[in-house]
Amino acid sequence: MKPRRVVSRWLALLVAAFAVCVVPAPAAGAQKLTVAAAADLRFALDELVLQFRAAHPAEDLAITYGSSGNFFAQIQNGAPFDVFLSADVDYPRRLVAASLASKDSLFLYGAGRIVVWVPAGSPLDPAALGIHALEAASVRHIAIANPQHAPYGRAAVAALRSLGVYDRVAPKLVLGENIAQAFEFVESGAAEVGIVALSLALAPAARTHGRYWEVPQDAYPKIEQGGVILSRAPAGPAARFRAFLLSEEARRILKQYGFSVPQ
Repeated sequence: MKPRRVVSRWLALLVAAFAVCVVPAPAAGAQKLTVAAAADLRFALDELVLQFRAAHPAEDLAITYGSSGNFFAQIQNGAPFDVFLSADVDYPRRLVAASLASKDSLFLYGAGRIVVWVPAGSPLDPAALGIHALEAASVRHIAIANPQHAPYGRAAVAALRSLGVYDRVAPKLVLGENIAQAFEFVESGAAEVGIVALSLALAPAARTHGRYWEVPQDAYPKIEQGGVILSRAPAGPAARFRAFLLSEEARRILKQYGFSVPQ
């Protein structure tokens, strides 16, 4: 049986409302930099942007969050982004191969992790049940990101197969367009449990609103995340933003949100 999609009208509007990060007004004459960012960065990057703006008040950043696969397709079709931060470094590498991005600008910024997450009011105890929380009789819907274009969705499916429960839970799967939407499904009650990014579970707004169990990292391929500066980008602002993302301050913030950062 194929996974089902559950998208209510109000939830779709809610997710759309949070798709774009609006940062404080830039200084007069600032150069605009448009960034396409994987949805698992939603809270970590918001904090990083504030730090970057404090250090570079002349930069005007516009961040759009979504699925890495969708952004990859949009960029191939001419979407006007300057920087691409992907949850799968293979997408930036393919853009370099297609001469749509600078090879020298390609970089790794971290590796993501996945968790089984339930709302605070759930009777399930993921810390005790582990992956078997998904098999509980009370669980009718399990939210994951769409594995067709979301790296976290592919990691979730790989983990379910590796841990031997995929066939039993597949009929319960509901697919979000990206990992942030999968998280919203659980938070809103549209799904009882989800396999989501650790970075979202560790966001300040989520820490007291749910519980999680971290899926063993050897149960799924490494979620190696990377970025690239696209060929159309203004060189100075893009290079400064890239350098900031590789700085010790940025590494510290990414670690706080559960990312493993390159040594």
